[in-house]
Amino acid sequence: MLDPEKPYHAHIDRRLRTEPIIWLVTSSPSGRPHIVPMWFLWDGRMVLLFSLSNTRRLRNIAANSSVVLALEAAGQGYDVVIVEGRATFIDDPLINGAMPALVEKYSRVPRRWPPEEWAQKFSRTISVVPTKLTAWKTRPGDPPEYVSIRS
Repeated sequence: MLDPEKPYHAHIDRRLRTEPIIWLVTSSPSGRPHIVPMWFLWDGRMVLLFSLSNTRRLRNIAANSSVVLALEAAGQGYDVVIVEGRATFIDDPLINGAMPALVEKYSRVPRRWPPEEWAQKFSRTISVVPTKLTAWKTRPGDPPEYVSIRS
């Protein structure tokens, strides 16, 4: 989806790999939106999220797999990344909240639980494969950049 040879694409990829929080937007069967901040991993193809079981977000995804993900708007709102996609549940014991990549990413973030305990609590893995990525950077004084990619 992103071309790492293009500087702005590389910037977006770097943000997706390093930002600590992504906002997950789901909707209930009646259409009511629900938004939650989540820890995540981006591998260049998909976003992995780890959830507590029996949550509204899981029930919403089970009813409607269309989701939106958004990074915090960096640079006082001038650097925006939004991902639309399809969410699926993953039942693979090797993909969990104790994965080395996730532990490393959050190694400097204060935790309530050690990684293995966190992984047991946040045991439902969600994969989001992007169908559309939209991003823009409009910092005053810099040339604006915009990208909209459908897969």
